[in-house]
Amino acid sequence: MVTLLQDRKAPARPDFGMGTVRVGGRELRPTPVFDTYWRFASARQAVYEARLARRAQPWTSDPILAKHRFTNCYRAADRVSQALIGEVIYRGPQEWEDVFFRTLLFKIFNKESTWRLLSREVGEVRWETYDYQVYDRVLSAAFGRGERLYSAAYIVPPPQLGEERKHRNHLRLLEMMMTSRAPERVLTAPTLREAYEVLLGYPAIGPFLAYQFVIDLNYAAEMSFSEMDFVVPGPGARDGIRKCFGPVADGIEAEVIRYMADTQDEHFARLGLSFSGLRGRPLQLIDCQNLFCEVDKYARVAHPDIAGISGRSRIKQTYRSSGAPMPAWFPPKWGLDASC
Repeated sequence: MVTLLQDRKAPARPDFGMGTVRVGGRELRPTPVFDTYWRFASARQAVYEARLARRAQPWTSDPILAKHRFTNCYRAADRVSQALIGEVIYRGPQEWEDVFFRTLLFKIFNKESTWRLLSREVGEVRWETYDYQVYDRVLSAAFGRGERLYSAAYIVPPPQLGEERKHRNHLRLLEMMMTSRAPERVLTAPTLREAYEVLLGYPAIGPFLAYQFVIDLNYAAEMSFSEMDFVVPGPGARDGIRKCFGPVADGIEAEVIRYMADTQDEHFARLGLSFSGLRGRPLQLIDCQNLFCEVDKYARVAHPDIAGISGRSRIKQTYRSSGAPMPAWFPPKWGLDASC
């Protein structure tokens, strides 16, 4: 069982005896949240592994982890990413145009029930057989029944493309991407950043969403970029970085995330923490970015005296066990034992 994090925290000294760290040409002095970042990662991964092994609860003695909902350390291991990898990307026709279409259709709504509704009502989801009227009819009927079409995980702003409803404008956006050769342009981009910039060029897709979408597409077999290529910090990550390093880190958040990925072994060893990764796969930039979001939430309770940017002081979501077996579908190109 995971040991109580609060009982293992380093004393509330500003540098924990490790001095400052130099990142992006600046000297950063870690706060107590910095070591909490590594302890949280170790404890949260242990919970994931316990659940995957179907061990009996309790999985942790940490009351914060036990009470509240946190995402997994590895983005690809989270429930929605697992549905994307196992049910969307690697199930169905594997022509790149179709993989791109299915991936973006799923991620625009980011909700498994919406994907399953469309799959059930329209049949095989393919760009070749896509019909705006059919897809709109299915989604409008669900909306009329009071069903939620979108996940609350993050907001996908509706583009202004002439339709009255959000989902209709999003269908038009996807059509625009498909007809303007976005799949081909993403696939032939020489770097992950340049693939990201293709997506960034479309209406209502800002830097954070474009980065999330390109990471999703990169799970597919056709794309072979490393998740260590580059990172785009989101608002939650910026909050977590502020709590770990203070305002001196403002503006160099991407460099801070890379520092965390590059030095992870050093800090787990320094703190005597067990962390074997995802079947040996170390934390990637996207995972370290996500961990900053989760540590921002965790620190609202564990370190209420250390301020972030947003000023939020509580964790909204509580943990509820579904009891369903956890899938472990990962891109075969990663070479993990439980690959799909």
